[in-house]
Formats: sequence, C-alpha cells, structure tokens
Amino acid sequence: TMNKTIQFLIFLCILTTSCFAQTGITWNATTDIISASGNNHPRIAIDRSGNPLLLWNNTTDAMFARWDGAAFTTPISINPNNIDVAGAAWMGPDIVSFGDTVYIVFKQSPESIDTCHIFCVHSYDGGVTFSTPVQVDAIADSLSRFPVVTTDDSGNPIIGFMKFNASYLDSRWVVARSSDFGFSFSVDTKASGWSSGTSVICDCCPGAIACSGNNVAVVYRDNNSNIRDMWAGISTDGGNSFSFGMPIDQHNWSVFVCPSTGGDAEIIDDTLYSVFMNGNGGTNLCYMNTSSISEMAGSQGIELTDAIPGLTFQSYPRLASDGTAMAVTWKQNVNGNDQCLIRFTNDISNGLPMAYDTVDLNHIVNADVAVYNGTVYVAWQDDSSLTIKLRTGAFNSTTSIRDNMSTHNFSVYPNPTSSEVLIMNENPMDEIKITNLLGQEVYESKPMLKKVSLQLEKSGIYFVNVTSDNHKFTKLLSVVK
Repeated sequence: TMNKTIQFLIFLCILTTSCFAQTGITWNATTDIISASGNNHPRIAIDRSGNPLLLWNNTTDAMFARWDGAAFTTPISINPNNIDVAGAAWMGPDIVSFGDTVYIVFKQSPESIDTCHIFCVHSYDGGVTFSTPVQVDAIADSLSRFPVVTTDDSGNPIIGFMKFNASYLDSRWVVARSSDFGFSFSVDTKASGWSSGTSVICDCCPGAIACSGNNVAVVYRDNNSNIRDMWAGISTDGGNSFSFGMPIDQHNWSVFVCPSTGGDAEIIDDTLYSVFMNGNGGTNLCYMNTSSISEMAGSQGIELTDAIPGLTFQSYPRLASDGTAMAVTWKQNVNGNDQCLIRFTNDISNGLPMAYDTVDLNHIVNADVAVYNGTVYVAWQDDSSLTIKLRTGAFNSTTSIRDNMSTHNFSVYPNPTSSEVLIMNENPMDEIKITNLLGQEVYESKPMLKKVSLQLEKSGIYFVNVTSDNHKFTKLLSVVK
C-alpha cells in the first residue's frame, strides 16, 4: 500500500505539472461559478470583448451568468416560469455567440409530449438582456429533443435538433435556420440518414452543429442495424439542404443500447474537425477526426491519447477553435478519478500535438471549452462539490484566420440606443445601409470614413449593413425611444 500511495502521488505530480508545461498554456486558478445541487451540463461562449458567458442546466431551468469585467453576474433563469427545461449531466441547453449577439436554445420538458417545443432566445447586448422565447420546431404531431445551435457568417442562428414520430420512431436529425436574427425560423430540413436507406439515429445521443461560409455540418451518432458510429450530414448551401453525408468514425461499434454521448465539431476552411467517443474494443475512448468537405469522404478517427495506465474510460469530448488555434477537452477516469483533460495547438494546420494538460483531477462529470484571442476557457461540472467551475489559460496566439465577416473590427455603439449611434470600422466604410425588419431601407450613405454618427427616428430592430474593402458586415441595432 505504501508503494501504491507513492505511485499515486508521483502520478498526481505529473498531472499537476502538465497543467503548466505540456501544451504551452499558462493556467490560472479555478473559479467556482455556483455551488448548489442540480447544476450540470455547462456550456460556454465568449462575447466580443473576450468575456465568458456560461450556461448550464439546473433541474428545470436554463441558468445563465456572464463575466462583467470584475465578477460573474448573479445567475438568471433564461426560460420563463411556465416553461420547464429538459436537462441532465449528459444533455441540456446550448449557447453560441457572434460578437455580442448571443443565442440560447432549450427543449421544453417533458420531452415526450408533442406540445412541448424547442425554443430560442436571443440577446444583442452580450447577455445583459434576452428576448422572450421563440419557437423553433414546426413538428405537427411529432416529438423533438436535443437542440444545438451555431451561427452563419452574418450572425443568424442555425439550429439542429432530433425529430421523431409520435411513437419515438423514424428518428432523424433536422436543421432549422433563421434569416432575421432569431425572430423566426424556417421549416426544418433533414440532415441525417446517410449510412443506408434504413438507418436511423441513436435517439439518446446529443449531436453538434458547425458552420463556416456555406458549409454546415451536423455531427450525430448513427444507428445502422446497431452499428453506432458517428456520421456528419453536410450542407454546402448554408443549411438550406443537406446533399450528402460522410462517416467520421468507421470503427464499426456494434452495441444494442444507445450510449448517451455524442460529439462536437468545428469547420475551418474546407476541413471538418470532429471529436466523439467510441467503445469498439471494449473500452470507451475519445477520438478526433479530420475530413475534407469538398472530397465528400470521411476518414477514420484517431485516439486522443496514447495508452494511459489505469485508464477505465473516456467520454464527452468537446472542441473549440479561434483562427488557427484549437482545443479539445474530454472527461476520463484513471485509477478511479474522473479527470478533465485538454489538448491544444495554436496552429491546427500543423496538426494537434499529442501532449495534454490535466485541467482538473477529480469528480468531473461534463465539460466544455472555448478559445478566444490568446485565452482558453474550460468550464465543467464537479459532482463532489456540486459546483460549476471555470478555468482559463493564456497562450501565445499566431496569426489569426478569423473570417472577414466577424464583428471584431466593426461596431455599433451604444446598442441599444435611444438617440445617437456610432458606427465604427477598422477600415473606411464604402457604404452604410440600414434596413428595418421588413427590409425597408431607412438610411444609406457612402461616407468613406472609419466612424459615422447618426440618429434613427423610430423605435425598432434594424440591420446595419456596411461594405468596406470588398467585404460586407451586418450587425443588429435596437432603437428604443
């Protein structure tokens, strides 16, 4: 026993040291967000200024808190009192940000009733205020669950979710999208069913959705006669239709029960990066896949780690990128300890190094990761202290490949406004067009300036469209008189 204790202490030291040395990330101390029972399934997004926005499930509520520059705000419930939210440690609400525009999606509980829907709320001020819920699913007498959300390059939400008939059969993943920044959603289009004509989906495995340019990918666990590998449904027209799918797993995992764990995905240029768990071979391990969208052919996933002494299982992998930087986090159990690990690179074009850091050593249930402007953010659920925790780390960022449509160099301030508004861009603006929600133009100019001040006469939501240096930028403006 003394030798085992010494071995464990050595192992602990190695893991602790790796937090500061292996990936090039310099980690800060852990922050407790909230300590109470029932808090699980944290999800994280980042606003335009680099402040973390945290979402998690608490029994029947979708809870939200944001960093205000000094501390996390008091958590608020996103859902109204008359709508309960479906959530657990392995599934729950989802969040995405596009600058200071924030979207949160959740499924109304109980999931098995066709009058319980999927809803989306939006914020245009970085999570200070949120809209009332907008129904996403048009499901008639069917059932829905597991919503996930991303945005297109203009900041409109694209939402994926599961859909079933009234008997929980004919399971498939579908996508609904918005062209008015979350005020309404299109009728959904099917994204799954590519492995065979009779395949369905694993109805207890959450999925993921990613978008870049016109490419949209829905990553899901397929069920083709109990072969439960991961697939990606691919759209090349912004999520309006899905023309093909590709396998991103290919381990032929034959299992007769749904494993209740999904995957995650990011798209950079033509490449789909995805992570997932597979149990073929007897041990649940996490994998990463890199596939070309234009070639329309998936590749086999590669294990996230080499052999680890005492490893029992891995699960719940998550993926995030910012420019060329990419991070992958997951949960694993080693010698009875549930740990949170991370692999990282500041230039994914050179691949993902095998070195990893251990963000936390025990009691991990589910984690999420975000990357922004030289900082990595990891949030997780601690099952011992019943706490949602956050840890940040700094890295040396390389030249970014942020999309030209991002909002980081283009701002509309203040927003909301009751009087004057400043429209600012890093480069001179060739043209400014402002339209209302009906598409009616209310302002147009060709200023050739970096900053323009103006006033709008009526209250409402407006689209501020700027053309600069052959690129177009769009941002929402709320005017309150």
